[in-house]
Amino acid sequence: MNRLLLCADGSAYSEVCARYAAWYARRTGCAIEAVYVSDVWKYETSFLSDLSGSLGIQPYQDMMDTMQSLEQQKSELIEAALRAMLEREGLGGRLSFHHRTGGVVDQLESFEKGADPVSLVLLGQRGENANSSTGHLGSTMERVVRASTKPCLVTTRQFTPVTKLLLAYDGSPSATKALHWLVQAKEFKDLSLDLVTVAAASGDDAAATRLQESESVLRAGGWKPTCQLLTGEPGDAIAEYVSQQRIDLLVTGAYGHSAIRHLLIGSTTTELVRRCQVPVFLFR
Repeated sequence: MNRLLLCADGSAYSEVCARYAAWYARRTGCAIEAVYVSDVWKYETSFLSDLSGSLGIQPYQDMMDTMQSLEQQKSELIEAALRAMLEREGLGGRLSFHHRTGGVVDQLESFEKGADPVSLVLLGQRGENANSSTGHLGSTMERVVRASTKPCLVTTRQFTPVTKLLLAYDGSPSATKALHWLVQAKEFKDLSLDLVTVAAASGDDAAATRLQESESVLRAGGWKPTCQLLTGEPGDAIAEYVSQQRIDLLVTGAYGHSAIRHLLIGSTTTELVRRCQVPVFLFR
């Protein structure tokens, strides 16, 4: 059975992400691996620099032991809440829960590259510190999307039943992966699909050709997409389309043709995740 990886931290975004995981698992039949990662290095560095020298190693060790105990209790509460939610959805038997300690990206890599790797990563657009970082994307989300070798479904703070998809296609290798995923995703073909390509200006023959070619691929795969050639700056045009057409889920490539994708998440991708008030399914 295919498995998806749900990143859980107990936040409101994480709770909504779990509901999207249940939606995806019900449609595909996949199992759900949920993981809560305790980033204890955040505490270790501050204590090492500020406290251990003045208080001595024993008080430092006692405080670390206390925090690790609190993290374990938090993990148990997150697992209990997830199991209760999935039981209500009729999916309780599909959940495996893990509590890991260390760097988030390193821990997720073990799920992606292990003997039985997951095929999809789900995570909230923001996390535990959302209330103190209004208007900004979560740093964990950006690190995971940059590092992940798997498709990532980045969810928002509110769950909406998915009935209408949008594929934003620019001809890049990552967007082409998204296109071929849709062709193969027979479990989703009862949903409505819109297909858009963004041209820099009217009369862009290359953009029109991309739209026609991608439409042909989708129709050959059993989709009947509504197609639109947009003009303007891609982030603006796509975000406006999502809002006006009441899109429930945006599917797109993660980086386009960016030459520095190992350093920065693509600027258009960042804008889409930040501005579109819908989940974004990103393909590498």
